[in-house]
Amino acid sequence: MKFRRLSLPLLLISLLATGSAHADELIVSAAASLTNAFKDIGSEFEKTRPGTKVTFNFAASGPLLQQIENGAPADVFASADQETLDKAAGRKLIDPASRRNFASNRLVLIQPKAGAPLKTVADLKAGSIRRIGIGNPASVPVGRYTRDVLQAEGLWDTLTDKFIPADSVRQVLDYVSRGEVDAGFVYATDAAIAADKVSVVTAIATQRPVLYPIAVVSASRQAAQAEAFIAFVQGATGQSILDRYGFGKP
Repeated sequence: MKFRRLSLPLLLISLLATGSAHADELIVSAAASLTNAFKDIGSEFEKTRPGTKVTFNFAASGPLLQQIENGAPADVFASADQETLDKAAGRKLIDPASRRNFASNRLVLIQPKAGAPLKTVADLKAGSIRRIGIGNPASVPVGRYTRDVLQAEGLWDTLTDKFIPADSVRQVLDYVSRGEVDAGFVYATDAAIAADKVSVVTAIATQRPVLYPIAVVSASRQAAQAEAFIAFVQGATGQSILDRYGFGKP
């Protein structure tokens, strides 16, 4: 697949120190689309566990998997798709017994507020649409969902030359928010946090449901705390926070 790139700084994925985490620190590697909700969940979880500090590492699911495989410390891994956690399980990087689905999402097509109104995905073929933000399907789950939809619609090859690749769903959102692309594919929850800058053109039915799985990392030295965090995410408080940010039930 041929991509054109914007002359913008690449997304820097912060790697955590390779030394052992502090005894009361829980390290959670989570998909970028979970950033706002998980920060709130982390704060509430800390209130229930005095002395515990939740440290987050947010990025696209693919790079997070690579970090964990390369030895970066992590206790919990939350992905934006099943495929990435399947790979983690196949490489014995997570405890399969701890794996749970905890949220769902929807794929949406968005455009800048000031853009000429689009109505359907097929409108992306118009000559006025020159650049389309898309997560890199090789490493970004939202990019894979987008690719599958466009291939099913017979639009993938037609639109390829317009694609501007991004290293995470939040980077696609930034491109659209700043008007650097004419349209982009993100999750509904991402569009919601930038409602003053982007408009949702349409929600898109994906061939596979957008389900978020979470699991304890095999190398975790905080397995009990990690299990407790997963239970908290699934519990009433965690689910209420996810609902507030627009995530659905798994």
